Amino acid sequence: MIEKPGTKGLFAWALYDWANSSYFVIIQTFIFAAYFTKTIAENVEVGTAQWGNMISVAGIIIAIGAPIFGAIADQAGRRKPWIAAFTILCIIACALLWFAEPGTDSLWLALTMGFLATIGAEFAFIFYSAMLPDLVPPEKLGRWSGWGWGLGYAGGLACLLVALFAFIQTDGLWLGLDKETSEPVRATFILTAIWYALFSLPLFFKTPDNPSKQKKIKEAIHHGFVQIKESLKEVKKFKNIVRFLIARMFYNDGIVTIFALGGVYAAGTFDMNEEQILMFGIGLNVTAGLGAFGFAWLDDKSGSKFTINASIVGLVIPLIALIIVKSTTWFIIWGLILGIFVGPIQAASRSFMARLSPPELTNQMFGLLALSGKVTSFIGPFLVGFLTLQFGSQRLGMSAILVMLLIGLVLMFTVKENETSVIEVIPD
Repeated sequence: MIEKPGTKGLFAWALYDWANSSYFVIIQTFIFAAYFTKTIAENVEVGTAQWGNMISVAGIIIAIGAPIFGAIADQAGRRKPWIAAFTILCIIACALLWFAEPGTDSLWLALTMGFLATIGAEFAFIFYSAMLPDLVPPEKLGRWSGWGWGLGYAGGLACLLVALFAFIQTDGLWLGLDKETSEPVRATFILTAIWYALFSLPLFFKTPDNPSKQKKIKEAIHHGFVQIKESLKEVKKFKNIVRFLIARMFYNDGIVTIFALGGVYAAGTFDMNEEQILMFGIGLNVTAGLGAFGFAWLDDKSGSKFTINASIVGLVIPLIALIIVKSTTWFIIWGLILGIFVGPIQAASRSFMARLSPPELTNQMFGLLALSGKVTSFIGPFLVGFLTLQFGSQRLGMSAILVMLLIGLVLMFTVKENETSVIEVIPD
């Protein structure tokens, strides 16, 4: 175990949320996803399906790899090398999206780099989140998880503001960018790479890491697979965790699909352009950040389970409205209300797993947490894409998200709070 860091070390840890959010707001949600469907893909409907399928394939890879890498990291000890490797992968892929010019000739470049960026950002975030229970005492898990998510939304907001005022609204004229080839939009992908690289540095310099267990990589890999095998044998001791993971499998898939295809929905159904989507994204990050900060205390006071359930209900109501409304104004209003509950449910899920996880299996359990969010992640985007193509309506496609959230809510009522298990693991 590591010595608990001071405020600077914890802030440096939370600042990685700020850095990582640049990928999720610029690439996955508000700018590149919409740019891809409207400018690179054949048409909006086909682009929606292609983007959804790419996210689905990436989700399958993450689902398979997360528990494996997590178990190996448990055996190796340190987490920062894993975070660094996947952070670099995401940064490089985001930067290369600059070369995704308008037109179908850039289709495979856009999808490939989008896929690699997704893999890098998601895997890095798994190991980053797994650091939390070693950095703070149990009674402060909720607030620091919430503050981290809140800082992430603040980072997303700041990155969107820079993208809007430095590149989109000015058409990048101060840099001599060519609007005809969408260079002002493509420059935001370079901004994402720089943002991620710069603000991730404090984590590596200021936040302590678990000590290395001095195992060779081959030995750590072998013991990691043995650890997974032993965990599967003792799965009955983890029934409560399994129930939570299955519930999260559904409600998180709904949330991921909202963010993966939200910009696409705004562009296709409400004909919002890049600047309008950016402004909406800025507002959404404000409400999501306020929700994450505000609910952080509720998590520690009333429990993670209560916070998760309340947040799901808070998501369902505005989502129904978003599917029904036809006015762009009302779409924005209900979208901002929905944003309030996105941060709390994500932060509470992280703190809930931190509370339930046996200390010696933390990385593996957070890998399983990622698995629960990815193993069915292909279903959400696939269903939205399939229903959109089948009925020629993005509204009907987005209704699939509502079903996933409701299933998650029902399953959460079967989960017990503050119940954990310990099994024998591979000795050092």
